[in-house]
Amino acid sequence: MACMVARSGRELQRYDDMGRRQVVGCIPYRFKNCSDGFNGDELEVLVITSQKGQTQGMMFPKGGWELDESVEEAASRESLEEAGVLGNVEDELGKWNFLSKRHGTFYEGFMFPLFVTKQLDLWPEKSVRQRIWMTVNEAREVCRHWWMKEALDILVERHTSLQLQKEELALSCSLS
Repeated sequence: MACMVARSGRELQRYDDMGRRQVVGCIPYRFKNCSDGFNGDELEVLVITSQKGQTQGMMFPKGGWELDESVEEAASRESLEEAGVLGNVEDELGKWNFLSKRHGTFYEGFMFPLFVTKQLDLWPEKSVRQRIWMTVNEAREVCRHWWMKEALDILVERHTSLQLQKEELALSCSLS
């Protein structure tokens, strides 16, 4: 059973050697269902509102990386707390340094894809966030953070490359 209370406070917060707060985020994704009931090739991603609502823009789940967890555990925890999804954290998409407009300080952010295996009806931040599944293009339009958009582009590029490899393998097998 997943913990149903969001962590709060900064006592266990990680900082890099330059004093930047370290945050971790995920791009929760799934493959859009086809009309025949099978999964298709088109990615859908889950975006969430900020705690202040949709007028502040949409984003992917992210938050502080704490001393008592691995970076992958932090990514999974943030997805559960903020978006109410569980899944498999995959290989890191990258690391970005960005300025927090809210706090006026630099952060170091890590992003991971999270292949969603379960969507919960109840989650810790359900009362303060909305979640919406959308296409990659829609998410790129509404996402308010440039570094999250870059991570999304990397995820799409990774999946496109994998799809091309599968198609090449299928073609070579059929020619054999």
